Amino acid sequence: MAELSTEDEQLETLKRWWKEYGKSIIAGVVLAGAGVFAWNAWQDYQTSQAEAASQRYQQLTLLMQQDTLSDTQREQATDMIDALVNEHGGTLYADFAELMRARLAIQANELESARDTLQAFAANSDDGYLTGLARLNLARVQIAMDDAQGALSTLENDVPATLKAQAADIRGDAYVALEQPDQARQAYQDALARAEDQDQPLFGVRLKLDNLGVEDAS
Repeated sequence: MAELSTEDEQLETLKRWWKEYGKSIIAGVVLAGAGVFAWNAWQDYQTSQAEAASQRYQQLTLLMQQDTLSDTQREQATDMIDALVNEHGGTLYADFAELMRARLAIQANELESARDTLQAFAANSDDGYLTGLARLNLARVQIAMDDAQGALSTLENDVPATLKAQAADIRGDAYVALEQPDQARQAYQDALARAEDQDQPLFGVRLKLDNLGVEDAS
């Protein structure tokens, strides 16, 4: 009888414990299950989003490979760029899309728009290489806008080592625009030296040097 009483007491204790803590246990199990489900769903979503971004970027790249775009094609390209930036912000696809936005503006001779896009990109991008690339393109646009001094200021910002030869080349173009041939010659020579060190092809620089003529020995 004592044994039964003990079992009854144990059962009653278990009932009270379950009444007090059972809901919390169930909730914990449900939340844990929901967490696993949510994580799997998020992974699936991320995969599908990455695939969608990749497909849209490929379509944009194919479209932008054409030498000239009709108004309709430009509108299509702009819509693709907006979608990549708005739906896949923070990815490389979105970053490349912004650079293509600047390229679209350049093709349309909308240099102020291209400048503003490249300035914003260089100020906000976390990718060092793409930031450097944006600065080089920005400097080119500034030279085209008769702002060679602004281009030189842009090129004072650091760029990755793999882009320094191109930066020196553009710096030479800026000095040519400012009618400073000695500085231009030095910049072009620097560009050639850096290109050789990096084993990079850099077309047109020797021709630019030839056009500057022999350096004045005096």
